[in-house]
Amino acid sequence: MKIVLYSANFAPEPTGIGKYSGEMARWLVSQGHQVRVICAPPYYPNWKLAEGYASPTWRRETWQGVDVWRAPLWVPANPGGLKRVLHLLSFAITSLPVALWQVLWRPDVVVCVAPALVNAPAAHAVARLSGARAWLHIQDFEVDVAFNMGLLKGARQRRVVSWLECRLLRRFDVVSSISERMVDGLRLKGVHEDRIRHFPNWVDIAHIQTLNRPSSYRAELGIAPDTKVVLFSGTLGGKQGLSVIPQVARLLAHRSDILFVIGGDGVMKPQLQAEAEGLPNVRFLPLQPAERLSEWLGLADIHLLPQSPEAEDLVLPSKLAGMLASGRPVIATCRAGTELAKVVSQCGAVVPPEDAPRLAEAVLALVDDADRRKHLGAQGRRHAEDHLALEGVLGQFEQNCQELLPTPAVTRVRQ
Repeated sequence: MKIVLYSANFAPEPTGIGKYSGEMARWLVSQGHQVRVICAPPYYPNWKLAEGYASPTWRRETWQGVDVWRAPLWVPANPGGLKRVLHLLSFAITSLPVALWQVLWRPDVVVCVAPALVNAPAAHAVARLSGARAWLHIQDFEVDVAFNMGLLKGARQRRVVSWLECRLLRRFDVVSSISERMVDGLRLKGVHEDRIRHFPNWVDIAHIQTLNRPSSYRAELGIAPDTKVVLFSGTLGGKQGLSVIPQVARLLAHRSDILFVIGGDGVMKPQLQAEAEGLPNVRFLPLQPAERLSEWLGLADIHLLPQSPEAEDLVLPSKLAGMLASGRPVIATCRAGTELAKVVSQCGAVVPPEDAPRLAEAVLALVDDADRRKHLGAQGRRHAEDHLALEGVLGQFEQNCQELLPTPAVTRVRQ
């Protein structure tokens, strides 16, 4: 198959959508498919162009067998509200000629990853002009999230934008999303059942193993053997309610055997550092190398997964898959009945969003119960192996793409 992947964020970004788009493209190439990617220069999660990408602004490069076409975009220093919208629109405009050029290549399938949804019209046009199938993959319902979190405002504006979103979704041959609850959201937006696919975020379970020994990070960071590490690892963004972490650390400052480690970068990092100032039980680290991911996630005795209530069931954190694969228990802040609560309740604990006292109680309960931690961690690992393994998820995606293509005509031979 010849596949165009339209995704603003793309590897070598180490986290989030860029990571998943990169792994998908690389895996498809390894299966013998031809893959072209339309994307922006690396800028996420620091919201700053990576070194060496300021010029040339449009470029074509090869990454692990993937044909990568990059178009420029405007990167605001402080993204939010109108600035974020203009940021997304800038890439939609600059990438349009690159997208239309792919018509001459005559792809079989055009896959658009949202965010950013503003790229979807171009992806749909390329598919129709080239006779390809159009696939839209929803990583989060960015329109709903933007209004729920106050990034966009106005009831009338929301009705208009939501109407446009629904009309756009219904034009694609396939619309997929990463959780069952988000798939339900596609139905509510009027996408026909035959066109909906469940396409979860995956994890390379061969790369992330459950450590049966202390992580090498413990010695490097000087963490005592009896200290329990409560780890948050990922992009420090605004959708996650991360301020609860320093609040809990303050409540548990009397426990010298508990260390909160916040690993990652993003727009929330300065605020979190200010909120944790003076706390001896909080340590900040940058993003860690992908090749050490197993050691990094294995540093945790407990994983923290805070979530903003405004984003519940509109996103499902991609970092959850790696946490589960590491074989460590997870504590998530979300309401009961959400997709995140459904998964985490089997392999950790669920507490209400932004409730620091309840979260502190949950941390203490697991810190003081080693057998419970081991049992819940094993449950999470089994869930990752059974439902989120890379080969199984991407193999299903490949099969779904092949089923979209016209069946070759059968030549009948007269006897």
